[in-house]
This record gives sequence, structure tokens and C-alpha cells, in this order.
Amino acid sequence: MILQLISRLLIRYLELPSSSNLSVPTSPFEYLKQTLQVGDVLLVEGKQKFSSAIKYLTQSNWSHAALYLGNGELIEADLKLGVIKVNINKYQSYHTRICRPVNLKKQDLDLMIEYVQKRQGLTYDLKNIFDLAKYLFPVPIVPNKWKRKVLEFGSHDSTKVICSSVIAQAFQSIRYPVLPLESCVDGKKKLFIRHHSLFTPSDFDRSPYFQIIKPTITVGFNYQEIDLNHKNRMELDYE
Repeated sequence: MILQLISRLLIRYLELPSSSNLSVPTSPFEYLKQTLQVGDVLLVEGKQKFSSAIKYLTQSNWSHAALYLGNGELIEADLKLGVIKVNINKYQSYHTRICRPVNLKKQDLDLMIEYVQKRQGLTYDLKNIFDLAKYLFPVPIVPNKWKRKVLEFGSHDSTKVICSSVIAQAFQSIRYPVLPLESCVDGKKKLFIRHHSLFTPSDFDRSPYFQIIKPTITVGFNYQEIDLNHKNRMELDYE
């Protein structure tokens, strides 16, 4: 009871707006909706305090990840509600990035979507909430070599999830690599599955197995149709 009360208070604090500067969307939202395909991972630059902690520790813009199911629906792990479906409109004003798995067979894609939808209802890992909070009271200076260790969030309980782990599990269920560990065995380089709890949103961006999709280019970009001012912004400011 006491633990649940503390966790609710922490969630309330972590969901407060962040005072950090945020990037603006780089593509029209309609382009994003037109471009998304089933199985795409949507990375999000969040606007809450817990987003600031994740961005600091991962040294990236991305604090959240969701999986696109089609028909305007995403599935994600929410701090308060656990694994839920949400409408893409939730992220209309957010800076986002599309990471797309390559050459995924339809049969495997269907199996992955079925797997992740069965994860609905799982709760967010409370230990992860405490781990995030301790890096905000106040946010410490963490040496680069320790950042990955710091990000080993959570209890490793299979019934508890965080946003990137539930998506990593979905891809691992069909043996699609995200960011596997490399090791030398008998003089040969081999890849090993990384534990799902060790994944962060930025790993999908860094992965060599996901294509970064730019909605503006995908929808149709022609540089000759853009009316650029011949003077740069600095010159205009001085006039």
C-alpha cells in the first residue's frame, strides 16, 4: 500500500512538464500519418520530467518508443496505465522519428503484432519509476562509461515492462535483431540477443537493422518548389 502510494506520487511528479528546450516537429503531421506502416517504431521526444532523465542518460532526443499497429493506432507502455493502445493524434505536436524494420515477411509481421497486442494490460515496472526518479532529485553528472549501466532499469520481471522493452520483446519474438551484443567465439564474430530490459528508445535509432524514414521525402520532396529567402536569417535580423 505504501509502495503504491509513493509510486503514484512519483508518477505525478515525473509526468509534470519539463523545463528543457524541446525540438519542434520537422515534418507536417499529415505526412507522418501517411508515411507510417504497420511494424514501424515511432520514437518520440517527450515533454515530461521523466523524458528529460531518459534523454540525458541516453544522450539522445528520444525518450519514448511506440509500435504502429495500423489504422492510426500505436501500442506503447504508459507510466500510469501500462501497455495500452493510443491514437497517433496523441503525438501531433511532438518531435518524432520513424524507424522501420527491413524486409520483414508478412507472416512474421503478423506474429509480432499478435504478440505485442497480447501484452496489453501489463503494468509499467515500478522499479523503473524509482530508477528514473533518483536521477531527477537532482539530476546528477553521470560519466559516459556508466550511462549504459545506469540504464539497466527495472526489476527484470516478465510481467512488468517499460516502453522500449515491450517493443524489443516483440521483435525478439520473431528473431528480428534490434541491437544485439557482439562477441568473439572460436575466432568468429557472433551476435547474441540482448536482454529486453536493457533497450532504450535511442537503440532503435542506432540499430543498423532499422531504416530511418523521413515523411517529407517519402510523401514527395522537390527542392525547386521551396521558396527560400535569398538572405539568411542573420542578415534579415540586422536589417
